[in-house]
Amino acid sequence: MIAGIDIGSRSMELVLLDDGNIVSQRTLPTTFDPVAQLRKLLADVAPERCMATGYGRELVREAGLPCPVDTVTEIKAHATGAHALHPEAVTVLDIGGQDTKAISLSKAGKVLKFEMNDRCAAGTGKFLEYTAAVFQIPVEEFGEYALMGENAPVINSMCTVFAETEATSLMARGTRPEDIALGLHMSIARRTVNMLRRVGGKLPVAFVGGVARNPCMTSLLRQLLKADGPDLLTPEAPEMTGALGAAMLA
Repeated sequence: MIAGIDIGSRSMELVLLDDGNIVSQRTLPTTFDPVAQLRKLLADVAPERCMATGYGRELVREAGLPCPVDTVTEIKAHATGAHALHPEAVTVLDIGGQDTKAISLSKAGKVLKFEMNDRCAAGTGKFLEYTAAVFQIPVEEFGEYALMGENAPVINSMCTVFAETEATSLMARGTRPEDIALGLHMSIARRTVNMLRRVGGKLPVAFVGGVARNPCMTSLLRQLLKADGPDLLTPEAPEMTGALGAAMLA
């Protein structure tokens, strides 16, 4: 049994492969004690070897697991996982908790070009989490809430703090909260599409990472990319893509 582990800023994912088939996949919050969480994630399994990816991949190597551990970059892990799930995709978009990745792939799944936003929370899942908290809405429900918006105001700032200030000012001027939520999603979607275009922006796009579960983000990306159903592909468990790719590369 082979383990792929993806440790991000907000959550960690585990995918177990046996003879190339997924036999288990699970996730836990990363918290401030990721090593303890990692041990919980692996508590009842004994993989022959592990491949780790994500921000915390070196922690897996240093955790003293009773099996060989290697590491792989997030770009390679996500590209491999996305190609396995959607071999027709020639572009991969991963919006995670801490960064956004746009990856151009060859038809064989080889990484041709990539761009990564990892300098700040702008345009990431963390931005959505922070702004959802301002609305006092769980981030898991923020996308559905934003879909109730009808007239999205333009949010000029992508800085998390300044965007909150801008949203608060709009509320004070009487703008519907649902519209503001839609405007915040639109600001991320526009930034994301610009990233995709810088790596070629070809369709179909495999949309992976936790934010791929956000229905408003998916809807706006379809609109901005002019993508019909088969042109924007989302796996059943998009947050598991990096861990799957890591397991496949072990």
